[in-house]
Amino acid sequence: MTEQFNRTVVQMVNLVGFVVFAVSCHCTAFAQSPVTAAESPFVIVLGIAQDAGYPQAGCRKPCCAKAWNEPSLRRHASCLAIVDPISSQRWLIECTPDFREQFHQLDAIVPPKRGLGIDGVFLTHAHIGHYTGLMHLGREVIGAGAISVFAMPRMKHFLESNGPWSQLVSANNIKIHELLESRPERISERVRVTPILVPHRDEYSETVGFRIEGPNRTAIFLPDIDKWERWEMKIEDVLRSCDVAYLDGTFFGNGELPGRDMSTIPHPFIENSIKRFSSLPDDQRSKVRFLHFNHTNPVLDPKSDAAKTVRQAGHHLAVENERFEL
Repeated sequence: MTEQFNRTVVQMVNLVGFVVFAVSCHCTAFAQSPVTAAESPFVIVLGIAQDAGYPQAGCRKPCCAKAWNEPSLRRHASCLAIVDPISSQRWLIECTPDFREQFHQLDAIVPPKRGLGIDGVFLTHAHIGHYTGLMHLGREVIGAGAISVFAMPRMKHFLESNGPWSQLVSANNIKIHELLESRPERISERVRVTPILVPHRDEYSETVGFRIEGPNRTAIFLPDIDKWERWEMKIEDVLRSCDVAYLDGTFFGNGELPGRDMSTIPHPFIENSIKRFSSLPDDQRSKVRFLHFNHTNPVLDPKSDAAKTVRQAGHHLAVENERFEL
């Protein structure tokens, strides 16, 4: 009983601390003269699909058939880049199996000013769509030199203790920096990134989302989480503390995976999120941009009824190459 009470107190303290921190950051972080659009740091969406991308390997069903036949419909695994045009720095949020294409895509949008042009990589957790692109930094491909990788303690231990990732460490291809929950990491004069612990399937590591703060605006990146009700924080409070929120939209609704009890799948369905957010003011609902779409998710077709439902509810679907100024 005492242990449960202590755990509850810790959760309440963490929640209150986050809300106070988020509100104070939203109001006062990086107070300075307004910057022009050309000077502002920004995030770019480099992928919107679930870990396996779209279409998914081995899928011969109608949901993927169009994308196999039409390359323009294909989508990469969920990933953001952060760019500071004044310091010419670029960071990745996630290092996905689509790293090759996404890195080339980033170069085309914002050419590197020096060297490789990766000043750091932030990882949310140890599921395949979020870290396995690190293999491209090894000696078989780029042979990178001490690229900063920011990871939570269990994620750091996982990379250091398991091959082939441990070889990246021993060969000094990457240098891992340990993150702590709710502690901001200042990555430039004008940008800082804060991990937010969330409940999820944590077989090999903890799972986090990220709060990305610039001089003027703040973005939330939260591609994987269990049902909203299982989180000690209220997603509504998180929405109030930011200007845009890239949220888990893995599945649109129940019945999307025939033959499986989807109530046991640890993701908030888009249709449930729409219902939960329906009482929020328009300006709060418009912050939501869903991503991390499974290959079965009908919103991958922007003309689908599901996609129209999202838009009619006042929300958005993230689009690859979209840019949000911080």
